[in-house]
Order: sequence, then C-alpha cells, then structure tokens
Amino acid sequence: MKNILFVTAEVYPFIKTGGLADVSYALPKELTNEGQNVKIMCPMYKEIFLQYQKDSALIAEFKVRVGWREQPCALYSYSYQGMDFYFLYNEYYFNRDRAYGYYDDGERFAFFSRAVLEAVLNIDKFKVDIYHLNDWHTGMIPLLMKEFYKGTKADAKTLFTIHNLKFQGVFPRQTLTELFGLDDSFYDDEKIKFYDSISFMKAGIVYSDKITAVSPTYAKEILDDFYGEGLSKVLEKRKKKLSGILNGLNYEINNPETDKNISFNYSSKSIEDRVKNKVALQKELNLAVDKDAPVIGIVSRLTQQKGLDLVMPEIENIMSEGCQLVVLGTGDSKYEEVLGYYAKRYPERISANFFFSEELASKIYAGCDLFLMPSLFEPCGLGQMIALRYGAVPLVRETGGLKDTISPYNEYKNSGNGFSFSDFNSHSMMNVLRYALKVYKENKPAWLGLMKRGIRANYNWSKSAKKYIKLYEKL
Repeated sequence: MKNILFVTAEVYPFIKTGGLADVSYALPKELTNEGQNVKIMCPMYKEIFLQYQKDSALIAEFKVRVGWREQPCALYSYSYQGMDFYFLYNEYYFNRDRAYGYYDDGERFAFFSRAVLEAVLNIDKFKVDIYHLNDWHTGMIPLLMKEFYKGTKADAKTLFTIHNLKFQGVFPRQTLTELFGLDDSFYDDEKIKFYDSISFMKAGIVYSDKITAVSPTYAKEILDDFYGEGLSKVLEKRKKKLSGILNGLNYEINNPETDKNISFNYSSKSIEDRVKNKVALQKELNLAVDKDAPVIGIVSRLTQQKGLDLVMPEIENIMSEGCQLVVLGTGDSKYEEVLGYYAKRYPERISANFFFSEELASKIYAGCDLFLMPSLFEPCGLGQMIALRYGAVPLVRETGGLKDTISPYNEYKNSGNGFSFSDFNSHSMMNVLRYALKVYKENKPAWLGLMKRGIRANYNWSKSAKKYIKLYEKL
C-alpha cells in the first residue's frame, strides 16, 4: 500500500469546470478500492467554502511564503464517499466566483503549490510516499520540493499527469523570484524557460519522477511538434519516464438504467425503449417529432480543438441528408453565431443550446443516434465513452483517446463500436457521416449491433487504476 497525495485544481462534486474534476474523483476512488491510501488536496474556492466549510474540520493553520510575503492558509479536511479531501483556504486568493481565469492566476497557484508542501508538514498522521500531480496548476511542486523541502517530511516521489498540454500556466519571467524566491538560473531552456516566460507545465515535466498522459495515443502525439504545444522536444528527452494511461468512465454516474435525468431508463436488454428518449428530446427542443430521422448530437465546448471548423461548412449538407442536429455547449462566439443562424433557418431540425446542463446532456446522449466528436486533438475525451454507454454511436476523428476507444465499424466482420476518419478536413468527416447514415437507414441489424456493443463496452477505472499502481510501485 502506498500513501498517495492526489493534488488537483478541481474535483467532483465540490468544484468542476471540466473533465479534470471527474478524473480527480473517480481515479482516487478506484485507487482506494485497490487498497491504496489516497488523500485528495484542492484549493477551497468560494463555492466550496460556502457549501462545505461548516461541516469540515479545521486541522491546521500556517503561513505560506509567496516570494517575500507570507500569506495565511487554513487546512480543512472533509470526508466524502469514504475518501479524505483536504482543502487549502486563503480568502484573498480563493474567495472568488470562478476557479481560475484571473490576471493573478500565477500568484494564486504559486501560493497553492507551496501550501501543498507546507500542509504535508502540518498533517501529523499522514505520510506521503508519492505526490500524484495534475496539470499546470501543480507543475511547480516538484521543483519547489527539490529546492526547499529536500530531506523534510514533505519530500517524496512525484508523478505528473498531463490532461491537456495546450493549457500550460505560462507567466512572466519575474514570477521566478517575485513569487517563488527562485534565482534566475531556472530561466533556462533546460529548466522552465518557455520562450520569454516560464511554464508551470514545463516545470512538472522537467522535475517530476514520472509523467503520464491521459491516453496511449496522446502520449505518442505530444512528442510530435504539431501536438506538442512547444514542449515536444522537452518531452522527447524524457520519453522513457512518459507513459499513456487511458482515463476511465464512472459507470455509476453514467448509467442509462438509473439516470434520473433521462425520460425513460433502458439497458442493452431493453434497447428498444431508447427511441422513447429520442422522441422526448425532439418534443422538449421543439424539433419535428420523427423517430426515424437520424439525430446527431454534439455536447462540447465550442472551440477549434473540438473540430467545430469541420462542422460549420457542412451544416447544409447535414440537413440535406435528412438529419436533425442538437448542440449543447458554450465557447467561441463565431461558432455560436453560425449555429444560431442555422437554428433559426431550420427551427424544426436544429437545436442550438449555448449553456451547459448535466440534465440536457444526459438527454442528448440518450436521445441522439450519432454522437459527433471531430476533434483536432483530444487527450482522452469522455464524451465518446458516455455516448457508447448510452447507446449513441460515436463518429470521431482518429486522435488521442478517440483513437484508443473507438474502433471503426467493419461491415464484413460486423464489428466495431463507431465510425472514424483520420484527415482533419470536412470532406473526410462528411464521407464517413454519409456512410454511417447509410448503415443507419439501410441496415438496422448492424446499427443495433453497434448500439449494443457500445452499451456493453467497459472503460471503467479499474484497468487504469491498476496501471497507475504499477507506476507507483516503480517509483
């Protein structure tokens, strides 16, 4: 058994802005089930403070050095679902309406990084064997530990997980001295210099003992300049300590048999009931009620990364195929404007919803026939795994975790669980979409087989947790 401190900027159900929160709950839970002693540490944002502080135990108060300043920090513990959560609170840094996206995020997470190490010194009964660190928010911890905490109780091995290399925590050069008290020698290409700034992500890569990416394919892709976001050469030098472990899916939460958000529950054995959710979705969104019309679902951030540039020029062609299109998500205004225009032009066939709702997301997964994810890059992706779980057939581009989870339909072997294409262009996407629609319209038994294989697929966290444990043991 290892003592693991899982350090993250967000964790379900306390604070969530994206998939990192889901991973930060599900993976530690599975590691605990596998016999590891796991604690989760996260900032206590305003949202967490207001809802959970009164039921949390204040276990320590201490000072945290941020450059030449000393800032107060309160350490709270809270038990949930049999797991121990530790929250670090400072009113100035974390009493805000959002988790991040502020001008002083560099200072906020400089504080958090140092506070994690100080907290370990102040938790009497908890020994840390391994810090499992996640994304740029925690990237400076291995460097700080080696510089200021070597030989102390806070000194331990580190595993750094890259969830999305695009977001790197890049801050001005003076951050080194002003916020960390580090000298200018670290402003070096072999250390954490990133163009004319410094990168917290690069620090995590350079100074951690092991590095993981959230899918095997993504771990290979980020060694290439196209996917490497300026860090491919840094990763290439360290590829012996880099591995890819596919994220899992929480099958307790994502379950069409028990999901209270959908209109009709179903399973692989009662998959004929699924069409009732399609009709209910059409009624709720004021689309033409037609159980035979192929419904294409998109639940996504509306950004370039998610492949929206491939979808926009093909909307008329999608309409010409007799489809309905349901979109849920927020993002770049240029995509919202185009989708909004077409939703007005085809009010009975396109529903564009520029917000996020867990309830509506579940209804789309349960009600659409095809789930579209034509991503430019996708470190792992949860959408395609949720779609499979709900019997929606994914159509994806072969990148990252999409390539690792979706096997293309083979009409001769009657195998596969979705449809895929490799070239990042709209013509490739439309060719595969037309083929998928042909199967949907003309080969109902084959389509039923795709749906059932999707629902029965198993991407739970158990396999991934065992792979992480093997890495922990190597450390």
